[in-house]
Amino acid sequence: MAAHNPPPRRYPVARSNTQVPSLHYPSEIITKDKNSAARRQYLVFFIPGNPGLADYYVPFLTALRQLLNETEAKTSCAFHIRTQNLIGFDDADHEPPFSNDAPPFSLEDQICHIYDSVFEANMISQAGNPRNGRTFDGVILMGHSVGAYIAMEIFHRHHLAQEKRGLNLKTGIMLFPTITHIAKSRNGWKMDWLRTTPFLDRHAHRIARRFLDLWPSWVLQGIIRPAMGFADHGTAATTRWITSRDGLWQTLHLGKDEMGTITEERWSEELWEIADEVDSPNASVDKFYFLFGQNDEWVGEKSRDEFIRRRKEHAQGRTRIVIDENKIPHAFCIHHSELVAQKIKPWIEEVAGA
Repeated sequence: MAAHNPPPRRYPVARSNTQVPSLHYPSEIITKDKNSAARRQYLVFFIPGNPGLADYYVPFLTALRQLLNETEAKTSCAFHIRTQNLIGFDDADHEPPFSNDAPPFSLEDQICHIYDSVFEANMISQAGNPRNGRTFDGVILMGHSVGAYIAMEIFHRHHLAQEKRGLNLKTGIMLFPTITHIAKSRNGWKMDWLRTTPFLDRHAHRIARRFLDLWPSWVLQGIIRPAMGFADHGTAATTRWITSRDGLWQTLHLGKDEMGTITEERWSEELWEIADEVDSPNASVDKFYFLFGQNDEWVGEKSRDEFIRRRKEHAQGRTRIVIDENKIPHAFCIHHSELVAQKIKPWIEEVAGA
């Protein structure tokens, strides 16, 4: 199968990653342990869903950082966590502003940009780290919602092309993943209706923008908190997103693109059965981990069950699938961050052989 080579994008242009909002949670033990040079160091790169704001995930990544600190204290591993916005959700990360001649970024644009970002982040850059300037022993890609689809596409392209040498993608952890037939989900069909209704497809973002512009941000913030039941971090991130110049248009544009793109499963069985690029300290470790919600409004149950059935048919594929039984919602990052962090901690430890 030939590698996927998308046509170059001309407008708008994403600025350098220094302009894309990002969050870093480096290992602290690596600069304190006198034997840290012998530790295996892993990058945990988290890819957000849509809307692609990293700030939604601060409690989740903070909780995961604390749990991995415990793991580091009793193992010879170190974990560095990083995430960043999807492009287009912050007005400073692209130019010119979106317009009919310079539309928002597509799902393909997001995949390419995150793939490049993961490659750039693969180089250890930490003062006091004895391996500063060298690559990580392994990279764990973690994605939420459409972020899981982006992660799967990165694995797929990396497997086919092997263009980014030195990038050792160890495993993927997919949280409430929208990876097949998203338009058949309870919320997906609404977005697909928006996409397939010509007037709304062209003007929904303008209608929403004009309505939101009627209200000052403090009024919107006062409405969002009780109406959506958001915690402080969710309220702040949502207010910042819907009052930005281009964020809402980017969300709708990407959402509609997801409806038309995320349909049939597109990855070959070779991806599911692929061996590690380097010897693993635990040869039986799974390559992919999936956490599905029980009643996920963005994941159709029939599509989910069909995906699980296909994975079971291929015993060689090292894939673990869990359906949550704690009624965790799709937007877990609002109120269930600690619980999800606890669920995936053992998976990260397995990958690292901790």
